[in-house]
Amino acid sequence: MKFSIVACLSALAAPGLSANIGVSKLHNFTPATSSLKVPGESPAEFCNADRDGDLVQVQLLSTDPNPVKPGKQVSITATLDVKQPVTDGSYVKVVIKYGLIQLLSTTADLCEQISTAGIKCPVEAGKHQISFQADMPGTIPPGAYNVLADAYADDDEHLTCLKATVNFPRPGALGLEL
Repeated sequence: MKFSIVACLSALAAPGLSANIGVSKLHNFTPATSSLKVPGESPAEFCNADRDGDLVQVQLLSTDPNPVKPGKQVSITATLDVKQPVTDGSYVKVVIKYGLIQLLSTTADLCEQISTAGIKCPVEAGKHQISFQADMPGTIPPGAYNVLADAYADDDEHLTCLKATVNFPRPGALGLEL
């Protein structure tokens, strides 16, 4: 299965599919509460209430359409406040679960993954607005997907952690297009 941070961000930014892994530093993968909601139009939530030490502060994350739809292109917009440069060697742990079944658990090079969205490392400190498009797979089995993405700098300092639960209904259910 090919992994792409763009696909994960698409999932985090829209109800449905998203991932992050859980190894030694993985945050608890529990349903989020409304106080953890990431500002913007997406199902993304922060993993923890205490984010003061995070080196990347996600200020806004939105998708269009929201919710995302299988087989359709999604536009993702994010506003980030980067506290220190994100450099080569940074990584992201991604876990994707379908209900209770873990579909993916991996660690990926963050700079390599964000390059697919046209973002190059180092990402300098400061405020950044990023926008990109991603194609959602045409065939996504119906159900609830839980995605967790936990990012770290090359020196293992915590960058940020986001999670989302995305529900894809059965085709034809609730008046959805086939």
